[in-house]
Amino acid sequence: MEDVVLGIDLGTSAVKIIAVNRQGEVVASTSEPLTLIQTRAGYSEQDPKEWVEAVTQGIKNITHSKNMAHRVVKGISFSGQMHGLVALDANHQPVRHAILWNDTRNSEQCRQIKEAYGERLNGNPILEGFTMPKMLWVKQHEPDIWDQVSVFMLPKDYVRYYLTGEIHMEYSDAASTLLLNPETHDWARDVGTHFGIGDIYPPLVRSTACVGQVRTDLAQEIGLTDEVKVFAGGGDNACGAIGAGIINDNDTLCSIGTSGVVLNVESDSYTEYRNNIHFFDHSVPKTFYAMGVTLAAGYSLNWLKKTFFEDQSFDDIVKQASTSQVGANHLLFAPYLAGERTPHGDAFIRGSFIGISGSHTKADFARAVLEGITFSLYDSIQLIREAGKEITHITSIGGGAKSEFWLQMQADIFNATIRKLKHEEGPSMGAAMIAAYGLEWFNSFDDCVAQFIEIERTFEPNKEKHDKYEAYYNIYRQIYQQTHHLTEELLKIED
Repeated sequence: MEDVVLGIDLGTSAVKIIAVNRQGEVVASTSEPLTLIQTRAGYSEQDPKEWVEAVTQGIKNITHSKNMAHRVVKGISFSGQMHGLVALDANHQPVRHAILWNDTRNSEQCRQIKEAYGERLNGNPILEGFTMPKMLWVKQHEPDIWDQVSVFMLPKDYVRYYLTGEIHMEYSDAASTLLLNPETHDWARDVGTHFGIGDIYPPLVRSTACVGQVRTDLAQEIGLTDEVKVFAGGGDNACGAIGAGIINDNDTLCSIGTSGVVLNVESDSYTEYRNNIHFFDHSVPKTFYAMGVTLAAGYSLNWLKKTFFEDQSFDDIVKQASTSQVGANHLLFAPYLAGERTPHGDAFIRGSFIGISGSHTKADFARAVLEGITFSLYDSIQLIREAGKEITHITSIGGGAKSEFWLQMQADIFNATIRKLKHEEGPSMGAAMIAAYGLEWFNSFDDCVAQFIEIERTFEPNKEKHDKYEAYYNIYRQIYQQTHHLTEELLKIED
């Protein structure tokens, strides 16, 4: 029998589960869809019961697949969507639907926190996406429900609780709540007390900690034994980084999905950042990461396709973009279609094309969108560099890594070597690697990465093109200041 581990990624739109052997090979995988509950503009919720149904069904799909006939699951770990509020009563049942990371109803609660603590709290900007403002919203708008809350946790922690019966939160997710002190590594209970949040904090553990076994009454039903070890896991960005081999000081990740993320690893230190750079615990012991977020990265490309290239594939759009030139013939795009997180932290800014002339073609617009997305990610890279961090090599994943043209564009704009992975599984691979490390299959995460992760190709920056991009970027950086007041006024006009 061959030993395998399961990496479970609880995303927003689906649960993805992979089974991985000691050689780092994915031997089975499955995905179960999830439903968003959006009853009003700005509201985004999910039913935690749907998560556990999707996870248990997914595990059944894996354990009953023909590929698992001569394999046995030894360990499980988790990646999960970050920031979401799951509130449980004294019987550890959800008191309401979970409020997700992309829910923006709590702007007033963010204002209240800023009034008390300034623009940053516990190492992070105060934004609608984080957990604490969601807690205050429930407390202020649903007091009868809030009075029932005995403990809070984040999404993957609830799934893990369901499988094991044990309640914990690990540091990489706890850091994303605004309630973890980054220097003491304990709950910032004084902050909670200031806002009337009682003692509802779960015990804290490391991502690699074994927190129990699958419940005996559940194990047989889903095709496991009650000896399967369950490890705490990490937030999706931490696990995505591990799954890309981003585990050591100054390792950098660029992930372009619907949103875009730049993530840079730091070893055993706390850095005070500015301009909406986040600072979280990594899931690798004694490491942290700085992170910047572009809200509409791949979303901007999706919008372009839907609006102007509906009958063409994404490959065709990128191919057309490659026929334009650096700077898209003097056309700039600011990808603020859904507001912006880093560096501006502005929910009301909107996107812009600057410099349109009658000579511009669809190829120019396509290239301007790709360059604008990449410039926005470059904002985060530059802020991290300005804090004294060296960024020379970046592993690119997601939609931005599917095109050699876009990978070279990243190298030229970022002025860094871009690495492309041979196989990309995302956060579910990072979760599987946490389980493999927890089972002591490897002596270190470095050994695990050496076995599981392979670089397929690298792209070196072109100095001449970087200098040209830098001239355009210097103008791009001015777009926000020149347009944010205009878009704010536009949004005030009633339909």
